[in-house]
Amino acid sequence: MNFDLTEEQTMLYKMIREFADEIVAPGAIERDRTKTFPVEVFKQLSEMGIMGLPFPEEYGGAGADTISFAIVTEQLSRACASTGITYSAHISLGGAPLALFGTKEQKQKYLVPICTGDSFGAFGLTEPNAGSDAGGTETKAELTKDYFLINGSKVFITNASFAKHVALTAITGKSDGKKEISAIIVPTDAEGFTIKSEYEKMGLSASNTTELILENVKVPKDNLLGKRGHGLKQFLITLDGGRIGIAAMAVGIAQAAYEKAIAYSKQRKQFGKTLSEFQSTQFKLAEMALKIELARNMVYKASWLKDQGRPFSKEASMAKLYASEIAMEVADEAIQIHGGYGYMKEYEVERYLRDAKLLEIGEGTSEVQKLVIARQILQD
Repeated sequence: MNFDLTEEQTMLYKMIREFADEIVAPGAIERDRTKTFPVEVFKQLSEMGIMGLPFPEEYGGAGADTISFAIVTEQLSRACASTGITYSAHISLGGAPLALFGTKEQKQKYLVPICTGDSFGAFGLTEPNAGSDAGGTETKAELTKDYFLINGSKVFITNASFAKHVALTAITGKSDGKKEISAIIVPTDAEGFTIKSEYEKMGLSASNTTELILENVKVPKDNLLGKRGHGLKQFLITLDGGRIGIAAMAVGIAQAAYEKAIAYSKQRKQFGKTLSEFQSTQFKLAEMALKIELARNMVYKASWLKDQGRPFSKEASMAKLYASEIAMEVADEAIQIHGGYGYMKEYEVERYLRDAKLLEIGEGTSEVQKLVIARQILQD
């Protein structure tokens, strides 16, 4: 058992950590305040070859592994969680379904722009009445002779305003009285396709969260992604990988809160001592360090299993569940260590708490993760 990063992973870690500290972090407070999408950051990431990191080189990717993806997601999220979630969704939700289920022609047409940064990756699953119950999809795609005619809506979709196409689920018929749900690639400039980004969110303010409205949108039948009727199954497989991204994000946010808490505890004095000299503070910091270390190891294990081609659904859910919950705990304790200053935006720790909350909800709530884990362990 080897816990060392490979030479390539170590080089990537150093490069992306430096980039996060020097390029991403300085503008994080202002982007959060103004809700400004980090376009320039992603232009630079494209130039660095990071936007297609885990995808095959033949489609413009870098052919890297899942651990590398987790490293980049963690470091970007440590500096700015809005940037982290944009990247995670771009790769694990936008690019992954195309890489996993697309034809060679579809990959050439739709995956290449994602890998080169010409388009952001986006993924349409959630609907007004279909959240945790993804099978509650109501969007319909009627197949005519040459095309699908799509009507419906999607909510809480990441990156769609900056995507040239979105893979989404729709009902394409019925089989044995049950919905036949398929995945279809839809160009965002198609007639009848409207994207709204008007949400007022608790956190992750600089990320792009949208509503998709489809009114008689015509899409060529060749845009069917994977097998007809397998759309929900394909997207649930996609979510397994996406949960690794969410878990890595959570580790990054927790790490940022922990680092701020340590720095503040060493400089802030009360009763003639720095906070770091009080045992109560030391215990808080020790608990933070413990939880972050455990969460990161869980992320790396799930990533490693995925890279080995072994089952990883349970481990991804465990990592996502644990990491998202400790991110909230660590951010909360960091605020407590900062005292009244922790409540002020300029000290950043309050942003970590706001940003972390989504991670207990997105890509399957904590409750759904427990269901996934229970299903797996009861089958063993």
